[in-house]
Amino acid sequence: MSKIGVSGARYAIQTVDTGSTLTYSAPVLLPGIVEVDVKTAKDQATLYADNGPFDSASALGDISVDIEVADLSLEAYAALLGHTITAGVMTSNANDTAPYVALGFVGQKANGKNRWVWLLKGQFAEPDDTFKTKADKIDFQTMKLTGAFIITTKNGNWKKTTDEDAVGYVAASGATFIATVPTT
Repeated sequence: MSKIGVSGARYAIQTVDTGSTLTYSAPVLLPGIVEVDVKTAKDQATLYADNGPFDSASALGDISVDIEVADLSLEAYAALLGHTITAGVMTSNANDTAPYVALGFVGQKANGKNRWVWLLKGQFAEPDDTFKTKADKIDFQTMKLTGAFIITTKNGNWKKTTDEDAVGYVAASGATFIATVPTT
């Protein structure tokens, strides 16, 4: 079924990712999601032998995630990019390091069903920030963030998805899927 919308975006700070443990903070709503664009680079190679294709292999490459939001609160901005806030003032320092985060969202499909997605481990880069004067028509300026996502150390997973109309879908798990980041 075709995808027709996105909503309910949220992020969770990764607190531990070792060979045996994967944990996150509680997810925080990221209101005003406009778009989520996930691009995966794939490398596909074919080995030729005996005068023809003999074997093939593929590998997952870079995972780039672009999100566009209507606005980004200072709290979310600081959390996603490793900045600090003191007395309502956000300070961006050259030594700040963006934490690893999980990004979750709900995709709506044309048949009225939902697809819930969690991207499990990524870091966002400092965004461009544009302010434009008002003129004779309204020109909204949104915030766009780009992140690089990777596989988790614990199990090599990079994404978890559940679909309301998939074979074997369990309604109870779908209702709670976006509430916490899956770690198995």
